[in-house]
Amino acid sequence: MLENVDSLVGGPWIYVAVAMSVLLDVFLPLLPSGVLVITAATAAAADSARDAVTHAGAPHILVLVLCAATASVLGDMVAYHLAWRGGERLDRAIARSRRLTVAQERLGDALSRGGGSLVVLARFAPAGRSVVTLGAGAAHRRVREFLPWSIVAGIAWAVYSVALGYLGGQWLGTTWLSTGVSMLALVGAGGGAAFVMRRPRGAVGG
Repeated sequence: MLENVDSLVGGPWIYVAVAMSVLLDVFLPLLPSGVLVITAATAAAADSARDAVTHAGAPHILVLVLCAATASVLGDMVAYHLAWRGGERLDRAIARSRRLTVAQERLGDALSRGGGSLVVLARFAPAGRSVVTLGAGAAHRRVREFLPWSIVAGIAWAVYSVALGYLGGQWLGTTWLSTGVSMLALVGAGGGAAFVMRRPRGAVGG
């Protein structure tokens, strides 16, 4: 099984695949970016297990975190600028969507108070990243309000996802079981984030 995981994610192309998947899933939330990140981290755990003295997997972990976090922020900014320039058509689409309208209002309140915990929570919630990022751009929130929280969100999500895959591989072995358990933990975090985001306005700290 270890060999199967390695062959699936072996080679530098995995970083390109991770970056493209994470960058684009702000537009296509069904892309399996979390699966790719966790699987790659599990393979890094396999490298570390084979060479416990030199910890050959550690540099790969750092590159994977940097790759995923950077792609997350870049994807956010592309979607943000597209929504900013979306014009009346996008405004009408948001007005027709209660979810987008509520997210836009709550995000505006949070950013105006100098906080952006909603941006971080949304990065974990299913489709939450898309809703909040497009809402921020369509509402013409200032870049200096949104970008720092996008960076925090990207780093937090990348570190959490990579840690799940790596630690799962270390504790349960580099098998599909460890990948599955890690994915369940990521889905659980997403469910918790979605629950907090659905709470009434004011319940989420700024």
